[in-house]
Amino acid sequence: MAAVSDSAYAQRRARIETYFDRTAVEAWKRLTSDAPVGRIRATVRAGRDEMRRTLLAWLPADLHGRRLLDAGCGTGMLAVEAARRGAGVTAVDLSPTLIALARERLPNDLGAGHIDFIAGDMLDAALGDFDHAVAMDSLIHYPSGDVVDALAALAQRVRSSILFTYAPRTPLLAAMHAVGQVFPRGNRSPAIEPVDGRALAGAIAARLGSGWCLGRTARIARGFYISQALELVRR
Repeated sequence: MAAVSDSAYAQRRARIETYFDRTAVEAWKRLTSDAPVGRIRATVRAGRDEMRRTLLAWLPADLHGRRLLDAGCGTGMLAVEAARRGAGVTAVDLSPTLIALARERLPNDLGAGHIDFIAGDMLDAALGDFDHAVAMDSLIHYPSGDVVDALAALAQRVRSSILFTYAPRTPLLAAMHAVGQVFPRGNRSPAIEPVDGRALAGAIAARLGSGWCLGRTARIARGFYISQALELVRR
């Protein structure tokens, strides 16, 4: 991902954009709202809610004067909470449809100026520099090498911390992926790439060097939602 034009990355990114912008729009509208959902999606909603709370807890309580990048913002739920703490938020997502929904759901008390919703690539250097970056479940579709490349690219533009999640390689997660393959192809989400946490941490440390250190980590497992959060802190 260091080279954003890389064909493998571009192909994977295109599939993700198609899924979230066309195939799964209605499902994500319901999942990220208070609308009733089925049992499986209810566990995903609960897991995502807990993960979002975890990542927000790792950010300063007072974000006034700070710039935050919500990398892969979806419908903007984390971005809204960060803006309520005073952050100036740039919220970017590949899906123009989800970005439009995020703008539509923006609370009136925040208004324009607190969050800048952008449809595009989270690694675009034109987005500028930030104090903090959060990538919640937006790197889980890429192999570990691409994840490290993405973090290295973000590290060049982030002053304080990067919070991200990855899919941990576990037998349960592998079993759930196998079950998912029985669904019709049009209903499948883009493949999640489970990674070995220790190997990923070692690769990150080697790539980012002494300027960054590994911080807190937490695993959220709620039914069909399994994700590992990791904090990177600039020294």
